[in-house]
Amino acid sequence: MSSEQQHTSSFKALGRLLRYARGYRRRIIAATTCSIINKLFDIAPEILIGVAIDVVVNQEESFVAGLGFETAQEQITILAVLTFFIWAGESLFEYLFQILWRNLAQRLQSDLRQDAYEHAQRLDMSFFESTSSGQLVATMNDDVNQLERFLDGGANAMIQVGVTVVAVGAVFFVLSPLIALLAFTPIPLIIWGAFYFQRKAGPLYADVREKVGDLSSRLANNLGGIATIKSFTAEQ
Repeated sequence: MSSEQQHTSSFKALGRLLRYARGYRRRIIAATTCSIINKLFDIAPEILIGVAIDVVVNQEESFVAGLGFETAQEQITILAVLTFFIWAGESLFEYLFQILWRNLAQRLQSDLRQDAYEHAQRLDMSFFESTSSGQLVATMNDDVNQLERFLDGGANAMIQVGVTVVAVGAVFFVLSPLIALLAFTPIPLIIWGAFYFQRKAGPLYADVREKVGDLSSRLANNLGGIATIKSFTAEQ
């Protein structure tokens, strides 16, 4: 594997994945939408807690009272109803995004593995002479499985982290811009640390993949020649 391939950025790899998955655009949009809505419902209870504290402290002058619910009983009732619908909505969209991402991951994994195998069959013999069978098995099996795990969990996690940052940041900037600035100050350092870790981990991961390929090749050769090995052992 060349150095350029080893150091391909995650953004380029993600772009290639999205181009490959053009046929699943509607499924990706549906799964992404469910992930976003689920996270918005997940954030809402914290906002309701703040509204409930406002009701207890300010009572008839609270935010909910300004919406037309003047008595404390009416305000608590509307908060209870909102809480029920928020938890129901969160559970519903969590179920939907899990089903959608999992189905997408399984279908895309199957297509990618078949396309990789068909591509390998069309390669010249010179490629197979310079590449071990273990490397090919590791690519078509382990790497594709990693992609399936990313789509099944990693994609949703990335989307929900982004939604959390945007939504919570917007609330902070509305309520207290100073607190928002203090909360967002460490983010550039965190981003730099993430990219630094990626640059350091990339070559190490490539080395692990190469060793996995060598191990797969050795296992395939040993299992393929197990009869010869046992015969030689019996003679000894």
